[in-house]
Amino acid sequence: MNAFTLLHTVVSLLPVGFGLYAFARHGRIDPNTASGKWYLGTMLAGSVSSFGFILKFGFTPGQVLTLFTIFLLFIGTFTLRGQIRKAGYRQTLALTTSFLMLMVFASTETLKAVPVGRPFATGADDPALIPVRLGLLALYALGLGYQLLKIRSGRPAIVAQGAVA
Repeated sequence: MNAFTLLHTVVSLLPVGFGLYAFARHGRIDPNTASGKWYLGTMLAGSVSSFGFILKFGFTPGQVLTLFTIFLLFIGTFTLRGQIRKAGYRQTLALTTSFLMLMVFASTETLKAVPVGRPFATGADDPALIPVRLGLLALYALGLGYQLLKIRSGRPAIVAQGAVA
């Protein structure tokens, strides 16, 4: 693994932790919190750094999904300013979907390398990844549904009393 690949991998794994923390602490990825800001920054850095692989692999469907992910980050940030609508449905949909995209990339890349010597998947289009992706999609649907119901009810997804974001 060369230095660029290692850097991209480390930077791309950081938003997994920040996103999980944000979901656990705030019930969503909120750009107004420290964890939300770190998620957005590391997610953008990981997404942009993936374009360094174009020289090696050419323009792949992965780059198209990365452009879509960057668009989602833009929408999630743009709604922060209230230009489209108060931060809520669109922001939650955009940032939660960006986390789904992150998990699809992370699980695919991990399962193409693990276990060492006999990986679970041979490539991004390996049928063995279908159950993994369906599981991620189910978790996404449940999590997003929970978040949207909380927005609709007017209550925060998770109430952290006395907590400082």
